[in-house]
Amino acid sequence: MNQSLGIGSRLKHKHYGEGILAKISLEYYTIAFQGQGFKEIPVNNSELELIEAIEPENNSVTFDEVEDALLRILKKYVEPEQKVELGNKWKGGLMVLEPADKNQAVKEIPIETFFHKIVMVRDRLRVLEQNINSHKGLSDEEKVNIQQYITRIYGSLTTFNVLFKNNEDHFKGEGV
Repeated sequence: MNQSLGIGSRLKHKHYGEGILAKISLEYYTIAFQGQGFKEIPVNNSELELIEAIEPENNSVTFDEVEDALLRILKKYVEPEQKVELGNKWKGGLMVLEPADKNQAVKEIPIETFFHKIVMVRDRLRVLEQNINSHKGLSDEEKVNIQQYITRIYGSLTTFNVLFKNNEDHFKGEGV
């Protein structure tokens, strides 16, 4: 069916009988069939017959509207990336991991690379906290219990505070 249809159009399907168009996507019509419930039928299905067409509403969305909506969603759910600085004494430094077994190779990692990974862990924990706190399926008690685990994780990460230039960027555990 190549005709542009609107919600409420009446259609007939070879197997499901008569129905009313309830939802339209690019590839499927969702049709409420009498006695059959809702069915997703491909838009170009040859088994569909038009009974009565309803003019489609002009619900087209511009690129700018989509972009604005996406920006609002990102601002709401993703914490803006903050500038977190590595302490000056560590810049250009190298972290060396030397195994006890002298037959094994030494691993050298630029401190900037390691620091970036630590900051990513912190930022992801913050997003996890936000998702837990805004989760509608969790009770307040469940949220508090999960939050306690996250606080303990922050506490475990306080060892890495020595790398941060600014104290306000430090990990803080239960003692704070």
